[in-house]
Amino acid sequence: MSDRLSAEEKPASSADFSELYDQYATDVLRVAYYYLRDRQKAEDITQDVFVKLLTTRPSLIEGKEKAWLLKVTLNKCRDSWRSAWYKRIILGHPAFELFPAEDEISGLADEQAISESIGRLPVEFKEVVLLHYYQGFSVAEIAEILKIAEGTVSSRLSRARNKLKGMLNENE
Repeated sequence: MSDRLSAEEKPASSADFSELYDQYATDVLRVAYYYLRDRQKAEDITQDVFVKLLTTRPSLIEGKEKAWLLKVTLNKCRDSWRSAWYKRIILGHPAFELFPAEDEISGLADEQAISESIGRLPVEFKEVVLLHYYQGFSVAEIAEILKIAEGTVSSRLSRARNKLKGMLNENE
């Protein structure tokens, strides 16, 4: 592997950090929040992601910065989810139910039902739903981020939609 960066890659600078934080912190927080369903934990993950960006100064491909940030976010969420403490203390605790932001009051019941259903999806389905519907990534981009085949992404999206439809129909 060469020490030289391709024309598209450049190490993140302090100026880039501020710009990337301003541009993507909300997206990182949103993905972490929907994944973990815990605001404080999501804020911790968001901080960890941007600390990693600042301290490691990875070589980012221009236009793919958001993908890198969200991939790190998903990895940190998975690590948190897998931790024994999280499984023992948080899972199923009623104090950690999903709550929408105050400015999103309209459609509260529907949004809450959808968010809770997404939270109950298996991890492989939850990730593709969050990246596709909440972050606007294409199937090809998700395949690149998660390092899986595009067909797998499409299949997971289809299965996730079916599972969500079933869950939402049960709640009616």
